[in-house]
Amino acid sequence: MKQVAVVGALLCVLAGCGAPLVNGTDTPPVSGGTAAVASSAPKGPLGQAAYQAELTKAEQSLAVSLRALTRAQTAEGLAQAMDDVSKSLNTASGRLAGLTVEGRLSAVHQLLQDRIGVAAYKLSDSEQAELDARCGGGAYTSQKVQRQLRVDLAPALAALTKLKLVFGGTLPNPGAAPKPERPVNGATVVRTGKAGTGRLEITNGTAKDVAISVVTDGKPPREPHVMTYIRAGKAAAITRIGGAYHLYYKSGADWSSARRQFGTGCSYLKFDQAFGPDKSWKINLNPTVSGNASTSEVEAY
Repeated sequence: MKQVAVVGALLCVLAGCGAPLVNGTDTPPVSGGTAAVASSAPKGPLGQAAYQAELTKAEQSLAVSLRALTRAQTAEGLAQAMDDVSKSLNTASGRLAGLTVEGRLSAVHQLLQDRIGVAAYKLSDSEQAELDARCGGGAYTSQKVQRQLRVDLAPALAALTKLKLVFGGTLPNPGAAPKPERPVNGATVVRTGKAGTGRLEITNGTAKDVAISVVTDGKPPREPHVMTYIRAGKAAAITRIGGAYHLYYKSGADWSSARRQFGTGCSYLKFDQAFGPDKSWKINLNPTVSGNASTSEVEAY
């Protein structure tokens, strides 16, 4: 539970959401766990047709885990699917490492192993994706993971295509990423129900954009009376608020108007006190150690 300052009708809210940073390196650590598969590799050097047959086997071994990734709907399910794909990629890479190919195929063969290693390493660190899934939903975040997987493998896939070799057909393709959205400050995202005379002035002194939800007493936060978008460092007023209400707010980045959610770096909070009808309040989201109005974390909405 957090405390925020109240002076008459002035509330100062301690807010903010931090998400752990993900190691952005593009270089996976060296692992010796794949050498055992080399003993089952066919004798080489492999030519075009024989190498294509091995690529097809490697790709088939990825199909089940990739399919599970596309079906992930929860944060926990996404984390498990990412781990499974990472393991499958490492197994495929180990199989490829045990092959000997003709000289003209050597460069692309090594590039494919390298890029598979990069993709597997990134997928093995699922903590940030799991957090993001709690913000923007498992399916939405899974699509971001799928796009990154294609990006990580793209250099090798392009090189294989030039040599008329086929790999990557089973990779999920969620389509182009949605265009970035950031509503104007003070934009009304939702307004329903009867208007009243209540007024709410909000100053967002934090480094995160915020969506403030005025929720009529007795309603769940997914059904706001009014939701207003306030950019970091900006202020806005919500007017014509009808009836008694509770106040929720969520912050983060990567906003989606269709889902009315942030996609990453989220927090979800609620004022513990209720707000009476037909009154005016001023709220400051700037962090303060002297706050005396409590807020509590709530589930994503």
